Amino acid sequence: MSSPLTLDALNRMPATDFSRALAETFEYAPWVAEAAAAARPFATVTALHEAMFSLLRASPPDRLRAMVAGHPDLAGKAARAGDLTADSRREQASAGLDALSEAEYARFHALNDAYRARFGFPFIVCVRRHGRDSILTQFERRLRNDAAAEYATALREIFLITRLRVAALVEGPGMPQVHGRLSTHVLDTHLGRPAAGVAVELFQIAGGHPHRVLATRTNDDGRTDRPLLSGQPLPIGVWELRFAVGDHYRGRGVAGGDPPFLEIVPIRFSIAEPEGHYHVPLLCTPWSYSTYRGS
Repeated sequence: MSSPLTLDALNRMPATDFSRALAETFEYAPWVAEAAAAARPFATVTALHEAMFSLLRASPPDRLRAMVAGHPDLAGKAARAGDLTADSRREQASAGLDALSEAEYARFHALNDAYRARFGFPFIVCVRRHGRDSILTQFERRLRNDAAAEYATALREIFLITRLRVAALVEGPGMPQVHGRLSTHVLDTHLGRPAAGVAVELFQIAGGHPHRVLATRTNDDGRTDRPLLSGQPLPIGVWELRFAVGDHYRGRGVAGGDPPFLEIVPIRFSIAEPEGHYHVPLLCTPWSYSTYRGS
């Protein structure tokens, strides 16, 4: 992906260049960017996106519904054939929808067919805000909606999808809040200080199985040098942190039993707010531990 454009440059460029720069923000609907060119200047990036979405909502109902219907199925035939826009391909890959088993593809195919048969348009969800299990939960939950409620939900998801796309394309004042942050901090309450050098692993739980996302160590302050996750929405779903406290205490000559009572401390937690800050600390001794959601 190329470097973001500045909002100032977008406000000053010719209308055709403005339209071309933002043409793919709304799936197969370059006319949204063309209409937005006439509404300049925009004071903030948030105002730009909100203006574009308002223009979409104000379009004739048939044109709006055609735009909704133009979205691709999740993990559908177009995805498997590579016939997606670049944005859709990256977004579906972010949730692992490009690497499903044949059984998983079959499940998505069945859900896509059931959804289209019920509502007449494809299932739309901002996949960058979800894990694979969360997407399937949304699929099955939303199949129970009535048509009006589900159409409104689809438009809300388009708002979230396009907000992320605009935030990736444009930089400037008033950026929309689209990213979350996950962090941790290990405190050794037995020795009364931050726990340095503790090995930490982060796993995402999908299909009931843990998939390792990263491995790191705590610094002298008991924190990691960088957040565990940042610069992206936090995918909704179940996560797990694993802390190697047994190695920590062995390295400091602290007896915790032979073998030690605590070797690896797992903390399994859920993320429900993709744009939120989740701070998951560990307070530990050789024989006990606790946690909480901090900020």
